[in-house]
Amino acid sequence: MTEARPEWLRPASRGRLSRRNVLAGIAGIAALPLLAACSNADDPLAAQAGNADGKNYIAGDGSVLEIAAEERGEPVRFSSTLFSGEAVNSSDWAGEPAVLNFWYAACAPCRVEAPDLQALHEEFEPQGVQLFGVNVRDTAATAEAFERTFGIAYPSMEDRGGQVLMAMTDYVPPQAVPATIVLDRQGRVSARILGIAEHSTLKSLITTVLDERV
Repeated sequence: MTEARPEWLRPASRGRLSRRNVLAGIAGIAALPLLAACSNADDPLAAQAGNADGKNYIAGDGSVLEIAAEERGEPVRFSSTLFSGEAVNSSDWAGEPAVLNFWYAACAPCRVEAPDLQALHEEFEPQGVQLFGVNVRDTAATAEAFERTFGIAYPSMEDRGGQVLMAMTDYVPPQAVPATIVLDRQGRVSARILGIAEHSTLKSLITTVLDERV
């Protein structure tokens, strides 16, 4: 007999994220501490970061920030550990674009975007693009169950301590999950998506940095 899947492991249909579905997905999940304040005062989600009204998450609005090459800041630097136990460092993929997707298993929008992220991983990995999940809340068992359910083949970092998120606070407000960061070949932030990463949008952002030369 087939075992019933928990609600948060059932694939969600795009465009059907009702308030009921989102609240069901986060029920019983402990609040993620606010690790730092976003430095971008003009970011509407940054203002929510300190006032999440007990939701334990901030629902991104799908807004996209793209930064011209000449206006990007310094390369971001961090180290972390994959759920496999392998240590990783941002310097490991120097010279190639990278994508970081912040997620956790009970996040309903994360379920919606999961198939698109896997499809983009399959498309761009042969071209040298590294895609990593950054899981801000789950144990290895919970994260791996999510990955099996959605066929996720790219690795995720365990970030319950917030090291990677803290390195990104200029771009990702604490608790704004899902969020996706695109890094150029120099490790600088080229683009950011708050909320669900739409396939065509993220593909365009990745293509931009892939076509750039250091």
